[in-house]
Amino acid sequence: MTPWRPKSLKWRLVGRLAVMQAIMLLLLATVILVVVGSLWRSGMLGERYQFSTIDVLAEAVERDALGDLTLRPTPELIRLRAEKPDLWFILRDAQGRRLTEGTPPPEVAPIVDRLDRLGEASIRSSPDDTTPIGIVRWVDTQAGRLQMLTPASGRASVRKVIATAEPLFLNVALPIIGLMALATLLVTPFVVRRAMAGLGQAAADAERIDIDRSGVRLSMDKVPAEVVPFVNAVNHALDRLDKGYEGHKRFLADAAHELRTPIAILTTRIASLSPGPERTRLLEDTTRLTILTGQLLDLQRLDQREIALAPVDLVAIAERIVLDIAPLAFAAGYEMTLEPEAEHVVISGDETALDRALANLIQNAIDHGGRRGTIMIRVARAGWIEVCDEGDGIPPAEREQIFEPFYRLRQGGRGAGLGLDLVQKIMRLHGGHIEVVIGPTKGACLRMVFPLPTTA
Repeated sequence: MTPWRPKSLKWRLVGRLAVMQAIMLLLLATVILVVVGSLWRSGMLGERYQFSTIDVLAEAVERDALGDLTLRPTPELIRLRAEKPDLWFILRDAQGRRLTEGTPPPEVAPIVDRLDRLGEASIRSSPDDTTPIGIVRWVDTQAGRLQMLTPASGRASVRKVIATAEPLFLNVALPIIGLMALATLLVTPFVVRRAMAGLGQAAADAERIDIDRSGVRLSMDKVPAEVVPFVNAVNHALDRLDKGYEGHKRFLADAAHELRTPIAILTTRIASLSPGPERTRLLEDTTRLTILTGQLLDLQRLDQREIALAPVDLVAIAERIVLDIAPLAFAAGYEMTLEPEAEHVVISGDETALDRALANLIQNAIDHGGRRGTIMIRVARAGWIEVCDEGDGIPPAEREQIFEPFYRLRQGGRGAGLGLDLVQKIMRLHGGHIEVVIGPTKGACLRMVFPLPTTA
């Protein structure tokens, strides 16, 4: 099945406008035809049209086998003869052959014998008459070019009206319709796009919304009035989400602060117990609680961007953290090694944040290394630290997900799923990143990569 795709608002508007224009043009043409038909039927159309008889004769005239002029009994000629029993006319060609019918009025009789000397003329009974009683015209017909002398009265036929209007339609109306259609297809999308420019900016603002970026709102600049209520509703929803998230963070920070004291007291009391497996497990649990409270406080500090970068030595940090955590690792059944490539590897960073990041990686190795083998910490001149264990490793399909907050490889496993997320945030604030690499063993190997270090 083809996936559903939302229809473009721009092209829906253009399409509807084009359809509306077509309907309006159709209605206009229908109204014009109805009006013309009504006027023609009532006899009001073309009562002063002088060439109706000539039009009918031009359609009916032809030549017989001898070349003489004759008339076909067309419907228009039959109707003309029925309406005008006293119909008269004279047709002649350039050779002088004539076709006549009826008797011309006395005012026209003097013209009959002088047709060969006339081109075109209007015949009036007196100079004061505004309406001629006869007309003389040369007309192109099927029988050739003929001179016609006919009455100057009648009305225009529908065919004549259409024939007269056709050039006007083709030369004037049709180009106008074409320009309207072209404007609809070319100009309207541009106008609609300009009108929707505010929505594009609002969409760009929406792309910047992230859990780490509070206070981002959709822009109201140039947003169409019809969409303003929706944008306002989204901004109000973001206000509520920011307030709820800030309250959530304050709660976690306050809870972490309150937990540090009882955890420290609990650790001291457990440390005073007699050595044994139970004491070791309890110390591991209290250590994880201590690390968890520290992670919650670090997350709050990082969200507020409270770090100050200064030259720090990665080798010194690694030595200090290994010494602090080595007893816990040994008690859990691991060996630990530190392999620096140089005596000093100096970068620009926040020492407290980097202490926490490396401690989280080592604690992650202790929790998921299978309680066997060696936890290896390596510091490279190129500006990276990696922590590798000899456990079951990280499946390739989950190497991106493990950095999401509260994500754990195994349900019911140790930890809250905040350690690697915290490390990732610390690395981003340092302009670096954390990645899963292929280590010397089949276990997990996580590398913190910093910008190029300066040589100390």
